[in-house]
Amino acid sequence: MKTVLIRNIGMLATPRGTAAKRGAEQGQIEITRDAWVLIEDGVIAKVGTGDAPAAAETIDAGGNLVTPGLVDAHTHLIFGGWRQNELGLKLHGASYLDIQNAGGGIQSTTNATRAATERELADKAAKALDEMLRFGTTTCEAKSGYGLATEHELKELRVIRDLNERHPIDLVATFMGAHLVPAEYKHDREAYVRLVCEEMLPLVKEQGIAKFCDVFCEADTFTAEESRRILEAGLKHGLRAKIHADEIEAIGGSVLAGELGAISAEHLIVCPSEGIASMARGGVIACLLPATSFNLGAVFAPAREMVAAGVPVAMATDFNPGSCPCLNMQFVINLGCLKYKLTPEEVLTAVTLNGAAAIDLADKVGSVEAGKLGDLVIWDAPDLDYICYRVGSNLAKTVVKKGVVV
Repeated sequence: MKTVLIRNIGMLATPRGTAAKRGAEQGQIEITRDAWVLIEDGVIAKVGTGDAPAAAETIDAGGNLVTPGLVDAHTHLIFGGWRQNELGLKLHGASYLDIQNAGGGIQSTTNATRAATERELADKAAKALDEMLRFGTTTCEAKSGYGLATEHELKELRVIRDLNERHPIDLVATFMGAHLVPAEYKHDREAYVRLVCEEMLPLVKEQGIAKFCDVFCEADTFTAEESRRILEAGLKHGLRAKIHADEIEAIGGSVLAGELGAISAEHLIVCPSEGIASMARGGVIACLLPATSFNLGAVFAPAREMVAAGVPVAMATDFNPGSCPCLNMQFVINLGCLKYKLTPEEVLTAVTLNGAAAIDLADKVGSVEAGKLGDLVIWDAPDLDYICYRVGSNLAKTVVKKGVVV
């Protein structure tokens, strides 16, 4: 048995439990001073104070802050190319939908993704994962959605599966064939919806390469009724529902999330009160993406209203080549305080335990307690407020994944 002791922890800050925290509970975290954590074979065995047990390996936290490893519960990790050429268009007033409707946006990334080999996609994504790890992310959700054809959607999901097997970061795959109606189906969108439901989803189930089904419910992508059909088909094939909702226009996505009992609804930038109420009734986790609002120059999701309504709030990067080329969860932490007006304690829960719950892993990661994986970050910081207060520096001093310094 391999034992690792993390000792001399000045402040250990963590939520507790195996389910998402909502309302006032979101801000209730446990603070332990002068703590230690014992990890056995990659799993936390004990957390305590005072005299520490012996271990084969010791990591000195140097009196610094320690938290759970960060959980990035929403990324579009697998894609070909970049879209830096769109920056100038945005600076001259073109909107996200303007660029998309002119043949840019998701369709341009789809073209590059289809042209890329699995090896090329994997090498590019692995480089991004390495950077995420340095910022403190130890668990990550990854979506398909830039293939938009059966062979290429399956290709993306295979890349996620293979990366999960060989990269330190644990990856969870989401099938998102309904990211956009591709150019070849522009005049027969019904045929594409059928393709997703009747061909792609059965193959995803058969190959066992995704856990969730997501859809972009938005103007000029998929209507609320089309989204319902796709998500219900996903449920029939054993894939829990996620939904991109209310990012640009509120067309019913957040309401649908509650009606279907989706595990999470994502974006929610312009989420209306009826959407918040529906998510609260349906037990939906709101996975908010503040770096996307920042990058688009958009308003920020009504996080405080969601907390007040009893909707659990998670936060993630939305890493993608268009609307949010950011993979830094520390920046998300900063924005959570500065733009959502969440407290540091609420933010910590949002990027750890609630993020884990949004990808159905709250029993394994998201808190520092016995039985969870030994995923922790030792920060170059004395306390939790400091990492929320500092902007623009990488404060992750040491990242530990399953008891191993990575």
